[in-house]
Amino acid sequence: MRFLPALTRVAALGAAAVLAATALTACGDNGGATSAAANPYGLLQAGVLRAGTLTDAPPNVYLKDGKFTGFDNDLLSAVAAKVGLKVEFVGTDFSALLSQVNNRKFDVGSSSITITEARKKTVDFGNGYDFGYFGLDVPAGSSITSFEQLAGKRVVVVQGTVQDDYATRENLNPVRVPDYNGAINQLKAGTADAWIAPAEIGDKSAADSNGKIKVAAKQLSPAPTAYAVAKGNDKLREALNKGLDEVIADGTWSKLQAQYYPGRPIPADFKPGSGAVAVPSPSAAS
Repeated sequence: MRFLPALTRVAALGAAAVLAATALTACGDNGGATSAAANPYGLLQAGVLRAGTLTDAPPNVYLKDGKFTGFDNDLLSAVAAKVGLKVEFVGTDFSALLSQVNNRKFDVGSSSITITEARKKTVDFGNGYDFGYFGLDVPAGSSITSFEQLAGKRVVVVQGTVQDDYATRENLNPVRVPDYNGAINQLKAGTADAWIAPAEIGDKSAADSNGKIKVAAKQLSPAPTAYAVAKGNDKLREALNKGLDEVIADGTWSKLQAQYYPGRPIPADFKPGSGAVAVPSPSAAS
């Protein structure tokens, strides 16, 4: 019977261990809850939206005087502010952007990304914030005036873009380059007959080329552009959609359209954001 006190002590120690483990688990749960509350969108850094973008695609996305700017990036900064976030922009290549977003190197992709079914397999998209045209840029003096004349020509595209998809679908056997500067340099050097580009970027590139490049044709792109987030990050996607509707309603979207695309007509059937918000005219938004 002398061993009973020892058993009692062992039992007491076991109970204490269970209570301690329970307390530690509870603390861990509270810590997790606190962390989730401080970072509800699962960002790489709480309160900061890390955005992958490009450096060389004006007026949509580009680097100027050390600052990332352009329609897409300025709009994203305004959208993020509506939901209490600051944006940190980081330059990358378009061909890598979507996989980097889904792998959580970036919280969001900002680069006039056209929504396609193929891309939906890699990332999730917010509501569309812009429409776009395909532009056809050619060297000065070229006889090319339409997309129908590209068969058999040396056509350059930026790898992974919807312009790349179009050229491939049309059996043009395109020359793929990693960035927009590469495409522009091929036209200037005469090593490409044409460049299929986002029209706004093509317009700006031609205007800045000192007469070496001209715009031959344009055609409306079939789908809107949107910000990309990692698959399953619904909280961030919904927050960005909410912020987008707010900057549409307060006139910011219209002001940026007028600033970056002056005179560009907006298709009658295009509704930015959820489509449920009235879009002020640029003059009314001023």
